[in-house]
Amino acid sequence: MEVEEREDTLLVRRSEPLHQTNVKTMPYPGFPTDMQPQMTTVLSLAEGTSLVTESVWNNRYRYVDELKRMGASIQVDDKTAVVQGVDYLTGAPIQACDLRAGAALVIAALAAKGESEISQVQYIERGYERIVDKLRNLGADIRVVEEPGENDQLEAHIG
Repeated sequence: MEVEEREDTLLVRRSEPLHQTNVKTMPYPGFPTDMQPQMTTVLSLAEGTSLVTESVWNNRYRYVDELKRMGASIQVDDKTAVVQGVDYLTGAPIQACDLRAGAALVIAALAAKGESEISQVQYIERGYERIVDKLRNLGADIRVVEEPGENDQLEAHIG
């Protein structure tokens, strides 16, 4: 991975496949629990088997079933998730259960082959101002789909 620091930005390029790693959430200055769902999502596409241990909050793996619907290989045992990397995720209808899980599912949807629809987007919109516009500016194919009488949904797909 290549990281270039510029005046007010970081440029990150991935030059080779992602590799497994083990992560344990900890209070500051340790690895932040709020980034655990996003890291687990990324590790679901890394080569090898990773362990993600949540030592701060209980019940933080509620999003895992949604990732599994997309083809992720993750087994949760109490506070540890065993994440076996897969070659790709596949778009699917998925549901955000909270703010951090919603962010993780957006990452998964953008990385997946095909189209994903994320419901319960109010969690995502509450925590990430103008996320759709910001991701579009990065080149993402993402939009909000307004469902009459229901909550809005995010649609994201590659190509």
